[in-house]
Amino acid sequence: MSTEANKAVQRRLVEEFVNKGNTTVAADLVAEDHVGLDPAHEPLLGREGLIANIARMRAAFPDLEWTIEDQVAEGDKVACSIVWRGTHQGVFLGVAPTGKRVTVTCMAIDSIEAGKCKETRFLMDSMSLMRQLGAIPAPGQTS
Repeated sequence: MSTEANKAVQRRLVEEFVNKGNTTVAADLVAEDHVGLDPAHEPLLGREGLIANIARMRAAFPDLEWTIEDQVAEGDKVACSIVWRGTHQGVFLGVAPTGKRVTVTCMAIDSIEAGKCKETRFLMDSMSLMRQLGAIPAPGQTS
């Protein structure tokens, strides 16, 4: 597939699967044996693991919206810078709902094979998220 086609797969994943919560599109866009890698968490294994993870995010942030700020591709790899926003309405990463609106930056690198996302390497600014939720103090503040 072309790099433009691979970029389109990543955009559809964000727009249709993450933002709209359309899990049926995952069968078209995510390999059954998908692997999700994030240094802060255990690997997500399989398409169903990714679906469950996005469902947890959407349960905690029902108005979740990811925006791709920048996207580049080479070969079968597509990298993007993402900003996601949402209102914290459910437990997320062990933090009880706060009702706070958050803005979080992330980076993702997807490997695309035969039109499907085979692997995702994801890095989220968890420190900023935890500060916004009040789970940890900002620099210079006491807990």
